[in-house]
Amino acid sequence: MDVAVATALDTGVDNARAVRRGSGSLLTISSAIGTGLQRRLESRWCPSFRPFHLGGHPGMSTVLVYSDDPAVRERVRVAVGRRPDPGLDPIDWLEAADGGALVTRVDQGGVDVCILDAEAAPEGGMGISRQLKNEIADCPLMLLLVMRHDDRWLARWSLADAVVQQPIDPVELTDELVRLLRERVRGLPAPAAGELAGPH
Repeated sequence: MDVAVATALDTGVDNARAVRRGSGSLLTISSAIGTGLQRRLESRWCPSFRPFHLGGHPGMSTVLVYSDDPAVRERVRVAVGRRPDPGLDPIDWLEAADGGALVTRVDQGGVDVCILDAEAAPEGGMGISRQLKNEIADCPLMLLLVMRHDDRWLARWSLADAVVQQPIDPVELTDELVRLLRERVRGLPAPAAGELAGPH
């Protein structure tokens, strides 16, 4: 038997024992085993298998903003707000101030879009975008914030799905994020940023 499956079953059985000690019903015990199995398989054996929304709240879109500058993260949230489009779920905003925390959070699943500051230090958003795209099976869509117009062509290398120039234009940022969230809901790949804005 696969080690991950065996571990998952062990976890489910432990859950069931805990329920049984509390005089749980057969149905509750069965559910406990299933929950333990599902969680272990999601995290260790099949990270792309997610029958429910892991990261955020049900009925919400989860957007993670990455920047080492709290002012940039705040400007993004204020520019977009909680419900930028009536046809989409409200946004559950998450924040990350360092690359390690960002990668860990995305790896847990449930994030729909990442907004990455290309100027963040010491790990810039471009490199992190490329890393996540290459390593995460069900990778969130990536929106890159760049400082210079000429940096837009680098989005092709970073594999980002959209690019917005700083200082942030609230209308442009909102339009791009809404486009990505719509694509995420439909389950379709968003056009690569390099296809939308090449070098000028």
